[in-house]
Amino acid sequence: MHFPALFQDRPALVLGLGDSGLAMAAWAARLGARVTVWDSREQPPQLATLRERLPQAGFIHGPLSSDLLSGLLDASALVFKSPGLSPLDERLKPVYDAAAALGLRVQGELDLFAQALDQLKQLYRYAPGVLAITGTNGKTTTTSMTALLAERAGRRVAMAGNIGPTLLGTLADALDQEPQPVDPEALAEAEAVTEADAAKSEADAEVTAPTTSAPSSAPLEHDTAARATVALPLDGDVTVASDLPTPADHVAGAAEATNVETEAAVSTDAGADTVGVVADADTVGAPADAETAGVPADGEAVGVAAAADGVAADTAADIAGVTAADTAADIAGAPAADAAGVPTAAVAPEADERNVLDTVAELLDEAPLPIKPPPPRPPDFEVLPQVWVLELSSFQLDGVVGFEPSAAAVLNITQDHLDWHGDMPSYARAKGRIFGEQAVMVINRDDPEVEALVPAPVQVKQGRGRPSKLVERHVVRFGLDAPRRPGDFGLVVENGMAWLVRARELEEGVKRRKGEEEEPLSLQRLMPADALRVRGRHNAANALAALALASSIDCPLAPMLHGLREYRGEPHRVEFVTAIQGVDFYDDSKGTNVGATVAAILGLGVDRAPAKLVMILGGDGKGQDFSPLATPMAVHARAAALIGRDAAQIEAALQGTGVPMQRHDSLEAATRWALDQAHAGDSVLLSPACASLDMFRNYAHRAEVFIQTVHELAQDQGLIG
Repeated sequence: MHFPALFQDRPALVLGLGDSGLAMAAWAARLGARVTVWDSREQPPQLATLRERLPQAGFIHGPLSSDLLSGLLDASALVFKSPGLSPLDERLKPVYDAAAALGLRVQGELDLFAQALDQLKQLYRYAPGVLAITGTNGKTTTTSMTALLAERAGRRVAMAGNIGPTLLGTLADALDQEPQPVDPEALAEAEAVTEADAAKSEADAEVTAPTTSAPSSAPLEHDTAARATVALPLDGDVTVASDLPTPADHVAGAAEATNVETEAAVSTDAGADTVGVVADADTVGAPADAETAGVPADGEAVGVAAAADGVAADTAADIAGVTAADTAADIAGAPAADAAGVPTAAVAPEADERNVLDTVAELLDEAPLPIKPPPPRPPDFEVLPQVWVLELSSFQLDGVVGFEPSAAAVLNITQDHLDWHGDMPSYARAKGRIFGEQAVMVINRDDPEVEALVPAPVQVKQGRGRPSKLVERHVVRFGLDAPRRPGDFGLVVENGMAWLVRARELEEGVKRRKGEEEEPLSLQRLMPADALRVRGRHNAANALAALALASSIDCPLAPMLHGLREYRGEPHRVEFVTAIQGVDFYDDSKGTNVGATVAAILGLGVDRAPAKLVMILGGDGKGQDFSPLATPMAVHARAAALIGRDAAQIEAALQGTGVPMQRHDSLEAATRWALDQAHAGDSVLLSPACASLDMFRNYAHRAEVFIQTVHELAQDQGLIG
């Protein structure tokens, strides 16, 4: 599928050669740019791929000097930064200074993706649903859930973003596979020509149709046909169908008052296929000229032949004899008709549709609204997704401009990546950029930091003579308690069973209680929380967020709820490993910060209560404050094994909880000790609250060591052959 070369011959500098940097380089080259990629490393992991896919692209490494940049950048240049590079990185300061001097904005992959969607909308009217998810924790799980729900609702879905695949790589692959659609403008013009030809043929047929009193098979047409029809069966019976009242006494009274004479002849010739309707030519005949079409010159009602079986001709006049002049007079305030139903003042031919619209506009104190034709039908795409589900990190969102998803969710905001952003307010602001200016805001009402992202209502001016009004953003909230507003999602416990629920307005007729402040609601039970295959209340919250997101683009509930029952979770995120001696083992190695571990403790702890958790904590704390662990540990933990560089700091933070703790030199030793501390029914949870690089290659390697040790323990018990 064709995409225009918007960057033709413009220099483009891409900072960082990771997955996102490679995707930006490939996209810029696709759009015609002359690409140079910089990385601080001499041999970054994607260098070989860059040289294979983009042999024309340049590569530089090492310090970025002013002299070097002067040869790369000019006023037409483009500068793109990989999300892993902090804007506070001193190595990038020369680039920011040079870009500012030239009036250039440093962009990221999300900027390019948003621009591409906007361009596709203009070119091909491609307007998919875009659902975006961010948060300190739970992003990947909620993104996967949301994509599954949209798929179960019958949508073609693409999932991309933070942990891969890249946004631009996924879009480029879809464009490569998408057939070139029919030019939308040409398609619209062709459809318009076809419709015009059809209308002309129909008009020609009407002009050549006979207008004599001879029987005709064509139905009698009148501009009040939508209001009343008269059907005349072959057997002589007359059936009148109308949405207007026609009681007999009203008919008789109308006949006496109007003295309108109407003649009708009903042909019942056995050889005739249709009923002939005959009327006086002066009444039903073709109008004298185009201006008075459908309005008799003498202002009298159009007569419809209906005299049969005692039904007076005036009945048809009462039903179908409403003239265009009567209608216009009724709308525009013309003088009333006399007792005979004849207008006392005829409406001039110039009182056409525009006069009526102007009169109505004066009454409404508004300018008449232009009547626009409906937009042409968009092409049917075969490969491009109908729904994009994007997992976005604060790195990707920082500084983005022009990203406007259909709906977006912020799951939670806790301390993380402060070395990258500098402080918590900057981190929270980056998260808040996910909502753009118009997206439905899906908000975790249990998190004050997230609630603080909801903007205050804005005063919006109304029409002339009307007061301004407060307009709020469209917000849908979720949380682990009962929802408080219509459309919100939550969790309630009934008879010991936890339910995912959605709030709805009470049905009409149910009165609000006196003094009741909150809006009265009814709760729609969706599914038991225990029906989820993923454990923990935090995963119930993720499911509620996914439901809110997919519902915002009109995905039906029934197939989505079936999809939720099938979702099995993501690797290393409170993932069940096995059970030994009645003790369950869970791998949450992805819990690399305090917020993630707090969520895991609360989620699994509440789910397994009154049983307890034996925790394995520790690693590289990245300067975090571990004190938020104290309260959930005091409530749900039986013991804690501590490992890694910052084990002593964690021990100090938990000193007052009364939870037994012991440090270990290895994860294997910590896992064996944890089994010894656990009681039947308890769970051993690896959720370190720390990064892994002090002892392991990455969090996946840490999980691998833990799982291998658990399997060895199970084998020692004879549970694995």
